[in-house]
Formats: sequence, structure tokens, C-alpha cells
Amino acid sequence: MSGPAIEVQNLSKVYRIGRRTERRKGRGLGLEDILSPFRYLVSTLRPPSESELLWALKDVSFEVEPGEAIGVIGRNGAGKSTLLKLLSRITEPTSGRALINGRVGSLLEVGTGFHPELTGRENIYLSGAILGMRRVEVDRKFDEIVAFAEVEKFLDTPVKRYSSGMYVRLAFAVAAHLEPEILLVDEVLAVGDAAFQRKCLGKMGDVATEGRTVLFVSHNLVAVQSLCRRAVWLEGGLLKDCGESGQVVAEYLSTAHKNKTEAEWASPESAPGNDKVRIHKVAVRPEPGRPDGSITMESPLALEVEYWNLVGGTDLQVGWRFTTEQQVVAFTTSSQEGRADLEPEPLLQGLYRSVCRIPADLLNEGGYRLMLLVFQNRGKVIFRLDDALVFEVLNLGKRPGFRYGREQGALRPRLPWTTRPIRTAPPSAVSLDVDTGASETSSFSVPPAGQRSG
Repeated sequence: MSGPAIEVQNLSKVYRIGRRTERRKGRGLGLEDILSPFRYLVSTLRPPSESELLWALKDVSFEVEPGEAIGVIGRNGAGKSTLLKLLSRITEPTSGRALINGRVGSLLEVGTGFHPELTGRENIYLSGAILGMRRVEVDRKFDEIVAFAEVEKFLDTPVKRYSSGMYVRLAFAVAAHLEPEILLVDEVLAVGDAAFQRKCLGKMGDVATEGRTVLFVSHNLVAVQSLCRRAVWLEGGLLKDCGESGQVVAEYLSTAHKNKTEAEWASPESAPGNDKVRIHKVAVRPEPGRPDGSITMESPLALEVEYWNLVGGTDLQVGWRFTTEQQVVAFTTSSQEGRADLEPEPLLQGLYRSVCRIPADLLNEGGYRLMLLVFQNRGKVIFRLDDALVFEVLNLGKRPGFRYGREQGALRPRLPWTTRPIRTAPPSAVSLDVDTGASETSSFSVPPAGQRSG
């Protein structure tokens, strides 16, 4: 193959945002109801204003060499999926062009490319025909596809009855094994389990080493850096950066995540609070900090709050409530937990500073919103500050045994585990050895049905 495998030249895609007009409530047809269709027709004929235009992509240009695996990163709505749809010829660009040198196999989203009424077997051959392959070529790869997808028992079942995991396994197996020169993969791999994701990433690596090209869209920056030598960063439809994947990811991390990690109020008069307490400063800091300022799952955190106690002799405590992006309360902690005794300690008037430390490997990846709480009289909330801190925890480390992608749950602790043999001999069919902690082991057996032990 001579020349770039993919050449994107000033590629743009714009959508016109429609405006809905609500019908006037009332009986019968009024003048507005009669004129509404004509007004809509006139609005479609006139040139749209700038506020009615949404640029999903705007003047994006880059090249991908044959045999290269390149990642595409960016936040939701950055234009990543639009780019892949343009490259797959699913939609046409508004301006610019994308030159594709080779057959394209794409896996964009669950449900794309397969006919739901056809069986898995029939869809394999249909996909091969779409790629321009002869039946004998599909026959040669058929057994490999089925073995990779692990859907032998359901091969002659319509794919509309497949689970999302089965669907994606078969779709990826078809896209990767039918030998397209260019493989486009969107974030659909997040549907699969850990073993499937490892297989897919390994297969994409094999595809690249065979001289074929991979364009990989993912939010998982670890997967992008491990699979791709280069990366493209899209932001708001614009090409923000294109280069070595480690460098692009580092730049993305330093600017793409808009966190609220610190806030300060200079005087009690202007600070949030009430007649008992005023907040001077709140902050969250990773210890030690990363050069790009990001917070990762491996970062121990220090949560700091400085506050003015306005009434002497009160027993104030402060606390934090962690809430996920899904509005799930992860946990709440307070400064009273740091005391050896349970009796409140009255505070004098003045400025105080409380620090709470969150250990590494506790928070799961994702966004967190922290509510600041001020307690009095052993738990009565006298003041709270919503969204006092907002930050995102990133997954940049490789944890053995864990899949690529976000695990469920607000927390993802790294807990100590031990495994030791109880007995190395094959287990008996009639008895089990119980470790009593002594030098000998006792055994018990299950009595036949109808008998009871005394």
C-alpha cells in the first residue's frame, strides 16, 4: 500500500439545530395552528443563524500510515464518533474529505452492521459480502470468528436475541478477522468483560503488526497508550493535538478535566456560613502531586478546610460527603472520627484548620462532588456547602486481573488478600477435611436423606 492509509483533509460536519414550536392549547384550530407549517417551511429555506449550527467537526486534518494504530481521545461530544462515522461512510461531510486507502471494517456501536432478524451465521456472511469478500474467503475465516466470539451454541439464533456482550463479541470477531486493511473501533469494548477486553486489545495489536491500520476511539487512556503509538485529541469538534500518545494524553489530562479543587474567601463577612461558622478555605490535593495536577486512583488525597469559629465554647466538627456523578452517596466522614474520645471539645473563637487524608486505591475512577458539612452537638448539621469541591479521579495505572474500563461502584479499594492450600490431595467424594488449627484434621460426611444426627 502506497501513501497514507487514512488522509483527513479539513474535514467538517455541521448540524442544524431545529427549533420546536409548541402548539397553542385550546379547542379547535387557531390562526397560529394554521400558519405554523408555513412558518416552518420559511424557516427551513432561510440561511440558519450561527446559534442554530452545531459543528460536530470543524477543519480536522491528520494522516494515518499503513500498519499504524492510532488512538482518538476527547470528552463526550468532542466529535470522536462523528469522525468514525464519516470515515465509515455512514454520513457525508459538510466540507473537506477523507481519503481511505483500503477496505474498512468498523465496530462503532452495539447494533451497527448486523441485521437483527438474521442469525449469527448469516450475519457473518453478510458482513463479509459488505466488505467485498467472496464466500470462500469468509469460509476460510469462519471457524476463527466463531471460536473468538464464543457463540457456538447461538450461531443459528437471530442476533436480536443476543445479549449486548454476545453481540459485541461476534461483531468484533467479524470486523477483526475478515481482514479489512483498516479497522475502526469505537468505545463498544467497554461492554465486554475483562477476558474479552484482553482478547480484543491483543487482537488489535496483532492486526497492527500484520500491516493493517487501527483507529481506536476510547476514554480509557491506559488502553490508548498501551496499544497506540500516536493519538489524536479532539475538543469541541476541533483538532486539539496530534502526536506521540504519551505526550498527547499528558496534555489532555492537564487541561481537559475542569476540576474545582480549591476555593478561598478572604474575610468572614463575604464567606459562606452563618452566625456560628464561616468558611475560609477548602482544598483537595494529591500527595505527592503529579506534574499535570491530575488526581488518579493511586493518589493519596489531603482534604483541607479552614473555618472561622464565631462563637466561643462551641463543639464544632466538620465533615465531607462524597457523591458520585450518578448522585450516589459514596460515604461521609467527619473530624470527630479523628478523636480518641467521643466527648466533644469546645473550641475558642478563631480560625481553625482540619485535614482529612484519603488513602490511595480507595476511590474508583470518575467524578466526585464533595459537600462540606459543619456539625454541632455530636451530629446536628448547622451548615452545609454543596459542591464545595469537584474533581475527577483518573485510572492511569495497570492493576493485575482488572479489565480495561470502569468497574461498577463508587469505591474500588485495593484490599489485602491471601490464598493458601488447605489440602493438595484430590478432594474426597464423601468427606471434607476441616482445618481445626491442630496438627490433625477431622472429617465429616453428609448423612443419607432421611437420617438426622443425634
